[in-house]
Amino acid sequence: MNTITIKDLDHIDEAAREFMGLMGDDTVFAFYGKMGAGKTTFIKALCKQLGVEEEVNSPTFAIINEYRSETTAELIYHFDFYRIKKLEEVYDLGYEDYFYSGALCFIEWPELVEELLPLDAKKVTITENSDGSRTITI
Repeated sequence: MNTITIKDLDHIDEAAREFMGLMGDDTVFAFYGKMGAGKTTFIKALCKQLGVEEEVNSPTFAIINEYRSETTAELIYHFDFYRIKKLEEVYDLGYEDYFYSGALCFIEWPELVEELLPLDAKKVTITENSDGSRTITI
């Protein structure tokens, strides 16, 4: 298990680069954490470090946003399953086409679709500490 500490927002890009160094060949990352823990903020930093130049927003209402790295042309899918009420909604999205595409998938609120996650999905937990820092556990 690896951990990364983000002291504050001034250090988030550094943490994103460190996370990238731990990604290896994995493509599906399930981000766990309480509301306000910083999942979306960290995914934004990751996308920036991966070369996404467009604005990265939480796909809370769209459920999925698609980005493309300007440096590698790699596709990145960002999911937010917070508003999912039934698994049928995820089936209707064609989740398999995304999760098994080989493209990077960053998933917020994966606990709501856990049974659909690929067996090799990497669990990432973001915890807010009492001093306001965040700990990322992979």
